[in-house]
Amino acid sequence: MSVQLAVNSTSGSGNETVQLSDAFGADYNEALIHQVVVAYRAGARAGTKGLKNRSQVAGGGAKPWRQKGTGRSRAGTIRSPIFRGGGVTFGVTTRDHSQKVNRKMYRAAMRSILSELNRQGRLIVVDDFSMDAPKTRDLAGTLEGLDVVEALLVLEEDNRNIELSARNLPRVAVVNSREIDPVSLISFDKVVVTVGAVKKIDEVLR
Repeated sequence: MSVQLAVNSTSGSGNETVQLSDAFGADYNEALIHQVVVAYRAGARAGTKGLKNRSQVAGGGAKPWRQKGTGRSRAGTIRSPIFRGGGVTFGVTTRDHSQKVNRKMYRAAMRSILSELNRQGRLIVVDDFSMDAPKTRDLAGTLEGLDVVEALLVLEEDNRNIELSARNLPRVAVVNSREIDPVSLISFDKVVVTVGAVKKIDEVLR
């Protein structure tokens, strides 16, 4: 299939097209996309919060008072959950939230997302993005020329000038073709991708 290039400062007339495989024409699979997005977000959770139970709290080795004759209830340690400073009953523990997703499933979900973005006109392919110096105003003007306000810029390789220029634009993010993920793709109104980057993505997903 072919995708038409958008007009920017370096792409010329905008009548050119780029040939892509059927990876950008896949059917929309909402259930698969949902599963992959949930798994991706779950894998980003730290899972480091944790509370100590009665066996993990320091101290409390001695019996606080004798078993009988005090009129108080029996107690074996001050680290019992009923005491202040004691362990926590059923407290949360550190855990791994990651979910397993097969590689074929992940790639199929990415194909489905990119194909749907293409069908909705939210995938904008440009010839190239190049900046001689970091200048937020210049990048904002280029995006304005593409009729883009909120966008994910996908580059073939890291570009420090573009990354610095986009840093002060609150609704613009910059990644290279190896760093795209399902959550980022669906989080932005438009996805602006260079020809070099879209070909690399095509090679991986086909």
